[in-house]
This record gives sequence, structure tokens and C-alpha cells, in this order.
Amino acid sequence: MSTLFTDFGLAEPILRAVTELGYKEPTPIQAQAIPLVLQGRDVMGAAQTGTGKTAGFALPILQRLMQHANASASPARHPVRSLIIAPTRELADQIYVNVAAYARYTSLKSAVVFGGIDIKPQIAAMRAGCEVLIATPGRLLDHVEQRTVNLSQVEIFVMDEADRMLDMGFLPDIQRIINLLPAKRQNLMFSATFSNEIRRLAESFLTDPISVEVARRNAAAENVDQKVYRVDSTDAKRAAVAKLVRDNALSQVLVFTNTKIGAGRLARQLEKDGLNANAIHGDKSQQERLATLEAFKKGEIAVLVATDVAARGLDIVELPAVINYDLPYSPEDYIHRIGRTGRAGASGMALSLMIGEDERLLAEIEKLIKRKLPVERLGVEAPRDRDRPSGERDEPREHRRSVERFGRNERGAHSDRGEPREPRRGPRPAASAVAAGLSNDPFFYKPYESTADEAAAAEEAAPSGGTAVAARAKRPSRPLAALLGGKKA
Repeated sequence: MSTLFTDFGLAEPILRAVTELGYKEPTPIQAQAIPLVLQGRDVMGAAQTGTGKTAGFALPILQRLMQHANASASPARHPVRSLIIAPTRELADQIYVNVAAYARYTSLKSAVVFGGIDIKPQIAAMRAGCEVLIATPGRLLDHVEQRTVNLSQVEIFVMDEADRMLDMGFLPDIQRIINLLPAKRQNLMFSATFSNEIRRLAESFLTDPISVEVARRNAAAENVDQKVYRVDSTDAKRAAVAKLVRDNALSQVLVFTNTKIGAGRLARQLEKDGLNANAIHGDKSQQERLATLEAFKKGEIAVLVATDVAARGLDIVELPAVINYDLPYSPEDYIHRIGRTGRAGASGMALSLMIGEDERLLAEIEKLIKRKLPVERLGVEAPRDRDRPSGERDEPREHRRSVERFGRNERGAHSDRGEPREPRRGPRPAASAVAAGLSNDPFFYKPYESTADEAAAAEEAAPSGGTAVAARAKRPSRPLAALLGGKKA
């Protein structure tokens, strides 16, 4: 006998909102997690992205907080009783939208705080009071330091996408936040994957947790058709993306790159190829990112190019496909990426591009998901350099390898706004500098000549009976002033 949302004993205002949203039968993670959260148990919930984790913890949280619901306008009557932290701005905003929808017919208030936008409206929301607060770690600590939020009455603490929290370096902030919470509380941890590091973190603050895993650990969605296409070079990848979009008649597709620069460049190139494309990444303002995401959800943008961090929180039920322009450096990110499609039981496609040097990355992905992915040859012609905008040449191979080695993507240290920033770059190697055209002065590429060799040559060239000093005096001086930016006398 199947379970229905009416079987959970949810309050009438919550059940009414759920019914209006079209929810009838809970997903597996919801069916297992909701009763446990309602009992007040600590829960570790692992499920594939897109299976409804948000409702799995938001609905029982609202049900447990219904005893505190009141229509008073006094902020003191609406203290923060549930704290939900998320790794990215987009995910925090998505959770807030869902919570607000579930609580629309109750007197419970919710709010969201994240970086990248003005903090003043958030301060006003905090002062107005809210029972459910959704936040990114950095911006939450900003409010703590400004004494605009009080966490002393939190009863339920939730970490969503816990694996991404650790990947982005939020562990110190998480520990600070946990230390601000009451010792007696309910703890929930939800994520698509659970590494050994995540499990050790869970042991540090969860009390006798119940583990709920509706799919095998680190599993990829079974309803997503996964294919890998081999191309000849990095230059051919852009043409390959355009070909896949057109051949599969994709009206909406999410394309992943490993770097912010690569995302912006690819979107511009696809637009020149006649595709309606745009990009989101950490260097864009929060208003730009939200506007672009909203346009993509409405179908106004056909191809959205994004980095892993910027794509978190993007929830489109019927997104038909994702394309990995770059294979991710971390195999866990592959699961998160393809989880953007095939959501809520729908089917989807995950198409990946690879060149010869990506074979190691593919092997790590296959090891994680415990299956071999079919690899097909995709014949496309690389664009000619004269057809590409100036200043948009591919990075030299030496630089690409340094990127892979040091992970120059959005998994660096995080800023106080709850958004990771790229690690500080060091000087480029000489080969990269030459390839990038940083200098055309032939002086910098001449072989080194020692001073002693020059002196010996001058003595041989000097007339008989002459001195080395005289010979050196006749030798024309090196134009040092010209090298330093001045003029020769």
C-alpha cells in the first residue's frame, strides 16, 4: 500500500499548500525521512539530487513548529527556531522559495540571507522576526557579528548539501555556527553523497542519528542516459556543444565548465554560433545571476553555461539534458551535475565531452559510479582562429595542466558573502607568457651571452698593439635606456 502525504498527520494549512502544489505521493526519501523528523530524531539523509530532499526536511520542520505559530506582529514572538544552512546563494534561495510555499497558509515566517546583495534589507527582515531562517554560512556570520540575528532559541538545525559545504571550505564556519546553537536541538544532514569526511563531521554533532539512503552510496540517477563523446581537441569542443544541441533538438540545456573564464567565453562563442546562450558564474553579481536563472527557467535562454557552484539550487523539473563541456576534476561533482536533469522521476540525458588527456578523469568517474560509460567518436571540425574573437584563444596546454593540478575553479577559499573565490594566481610559466603574446620583443628570446665571451671577442677584434680597453671602448653600447622605456641618446 503506497503512502500519501495525508498519512503523515500534517496540519491542515500545510497539507492544503502541499495539495495545491500537486504533491500526492511522497518520493522515497520523503516517505522515510518525514516520519523520523516528526519523531524528533537526528537524521542523515542521502538521496540523489532531484528526489525531493527539501520537502523531506521542510515539511516536518513546519509541522513541529506549528505549536509556535502566532499572528502577533511583535518580532519577539517570532524568534529563529529552525536554521537551515546551504553552501550557495542559489540553493539557499531555492530552499526559501519552497519553505515559503509550504508555509503560505500558516502564521510561520521564513527568511533567507546570503551574500552578494545589500545586507540592509536582510537586517530589516531579521528584525521583523522569522521562525525559519535559511542562510549561507558567510553571510549568517556577518549577521551574528552585527548582532542582527539571535540563534539562542534554535530547535532544529539543518545542513543541506553537506558534501559541498566541505568542498568549498566551510568547515570552520560550520563549527562556529554550531557553537552558537543551543546544545539541546534536533540535527538533520541531507546530501546527494556522503564521503567518509562527511560521516566524521556528522558524528561530531549528530546524536544517535538514523541514516536514510534511498540509493546506493554515490549513485548516479538511473533514469539519466549517460554518454561520453571523444573529440580531437579542446578547440573542437565548442563546435561539439553546438552540434549536440542541434542534433538532439534541445530547447533547454545546462552546460558545465570548470572555470568562470571558460563559462563566459563559451557562452559568447555559442551566441556567435547562433544559439541563445548565457552564462552564470561567481564573478557576476547576484542580481545578474538570479535574473539569468529566472530567464532560463522560463525558457527565454536555451543554453545556460555554468560552473558547478553557480548551478547549485537550479531546480527545473523537466530539464531535458546537461552537457559536460569539461569533465569535472572531482568525480562527485559529476553526480551533482547530471542530477540537474532527470528530476522527480523524469528522464534526461547527460552528455560529456572528452579529449585524450581527460581519460584519467573519466576513469575516476566510472570508479565512483561503478559502471563503464559508453564512449563514442564525435566528428566535428575545430573552428579556425580567424573565426574566433581576438583575445579568446584557448589557454595554453601548460596553463590548463596547472589549472587541473591546483584546481583553479570555484572550489577555493570562500568569502564572507558565502561565495567561494578563486585561489590567488601565481606568475604564469614562460611558455604560457610567450603563447599568450605578453611580449614580442626578440631581446627576451635571444640566447644568453656571458660578459666574458663578449670581452674575449672584443680583444680578438682589436687592432694589433691595441688594448682590450680600447677595443671595448669602440664597441657600441647596449641600448639599456630603450629597454627601460627611455630613448637612446
